[in-house]
Amino acid sequence: MKRLLLSTALSLLALTAQAADIGVTAHEVHARVQQADAKVLFVDVRDPVEIMFVGFTDAVHINVPYLLVDRSAWDEQRGTYKIAQNPNFITEIRAELKKRGLDENAEIITMCRSGSERGEPSAAFLRENGFPNARYVINGFQGSAIKEGAHAGFRLQNGWQNSGLPWSPKMNPEKMYRP
Repeated sequence: MKRLLLSTALSLLALTAQAADIGVTAHEVHARVQQADAKVLFVDVRDPVEIMFVGFTDAVHINVPYLLVDRSAWDEQRGTYKIAQNPNFITEIRAELKKRGLDENAEIITMCRSGSERGEPSAAFLRENGFPNARYVINGFQGSAIKEGAHAGFRLQNGWQNSGLPWSPKMNPEKMYRP
């Protein structure tokens, strides 16, 4: 019994340590991508249609969606289009690394709208597939929604967009995903 408890405790400590080193703040990411010799690939993992309506930062190197909206399939339960994992995600990330003279050990930082639905899962997926230095932007591009008051539900706190970092409502067509 003691061994089982010790084993469980050690597993939880390992998971906590991994979670602590997988997230980085928007300001940390901005500083890293500004360094001339940075061995980093900064990837916006949102569907390009979302970027079109929410905004974009040209600090991102490329847009490679982790999840794609399938406009031909409807999710009755959620009342939305179905979402599927991009089957070419790993292949496209490898190609972007190679294009920049980087390998699987380079730091890859992913960013989605909030950090939770695609940012952190895409970084964890990359780690599971041989990219040990994958991370994600905590609170993503748009940040967290305000819980109470006149602006409840609006994403007006934290994240890239609300941190005074450069962004635009316009997309950079050279960086956008085009299957």
